[in-house]
Amino acid sequence: MRAVIQRVKKSSVSVDGKVVGSIKRGLLVLLGVAGNDSEDEASYLADKIINMRIFEDDEGKMNRSLLETSGQMLVVSQFTLLGDCRKGRRPSFVKAAGPEKANELYEIFVNFVRNKGVPVETGKFRAMMDVSLINDGPVTLIVESR
Repeated sequence: MRAVIQRVKKSSVSVDGKVVGSIKRGLLVLLGVAGNDSEDEASYLADKIINMRIFEDDEGKMNRSLLETSGQMLVVSQFTLLGDCRKGRRPSFVKAAGPEKANELYEIFVNFVRNKGVPVETGKFRAMMDVSLINDGPVTLIVESR
């Protein structure tokens, strides 16, 4: 699994002009699932992200996690994160999981985060989405499972 995480002041996702998910302070997570991923990767990545110390403490240092700041998470499925652009001019998506498996692991990821007490909003799986955000920092990281 691969995730692009952005620390945000707020973020939302819309489908057909209607907001389907929005958060205030927290993390926007763009999540890509690979064909060889399993439930272990989903829970590992979710735990890693919610515990990453990327929020400022009282001294302005990145020492606090999403859990410690009572932040929220917006998760958007994005298979294009698995695109291989090394050859030619068109990305290859052969490493991305098929829709059924990707949706299953996406849901496992979301449920793991919710079960840890983080308020989670989501996009709509396999839909064309408009994502908006105000990046806080900016802080943007790429995180991958084992």
